[in-house]
Amino acid sequence: MNQIIQPGAGILFMKIGKHANEDLASIIKRKTKEIDNAGIAMWGYGGSTCHPSSMVQPFAESFAAQGKPIHLVMEAMNSQHFAETASAKEFSVDGVNWQDIPAPINVVGSRYALVIKKLHEEHFTLPLNQTRIPVGRSQGKIGNKYIQGRVDKACLEVMDEPVLSNEEVKERPISLVAELFAPYAVFLRGYRDQAV
Repeated sequence: MNQIIQPGAGILFMKIGKHANEDLASIIKRKTKEIDNAGIAMWGYGGSTCHPSSMVQPFAESFAAQGKPIHLVMEAMNSQHFAETASAKEFSVDGVNWQDIPAPINVVGSRYALVIKKLHEEHFTLPLNQTRIPVGRSQGKIGNKYIQGRVDKACLEVMDEPVLSNEEVKERPISLVAELFAPYAVFLRGYRDQAV
């Protein structure tokens, strides 16, 4: 088993691909440069399954309190995402108090962003039937029953062993990994006048 996928580990799974008319290779290059220049990057996303304050922050804080890192594990996929290409202007941890996004960081076409560091390629398989949702309304649900249809991201905890069932075991090929960094997930708003 991969070093990241160990029993008791906290991981955030996300499918990734072309976003806001930018191909994945360009996004990875840009985010790597942001980490080099600012120490962190913001990985934009949307949807309600990983809401910043009700899901990602409490999930990440519970693992951080145990001294455990929280990894973002990403599965590359073919996608066509067309959205606003201007960078967001401000971010907020709580949706109330806002501050400017640091100049080296650009996050486009998203309502929310994960705060990451240590972005790198790493190839392994994530066995979804050995994970469960640790927070929120779906708490306790097994990963392979949760990640299906239009659900393309989730906060997951790795269990000691797989849950056996008659259902097909869903394994996801992971190719990109980052470490979540406090405050872990933020809200975004506004647009900069021009890319920085």
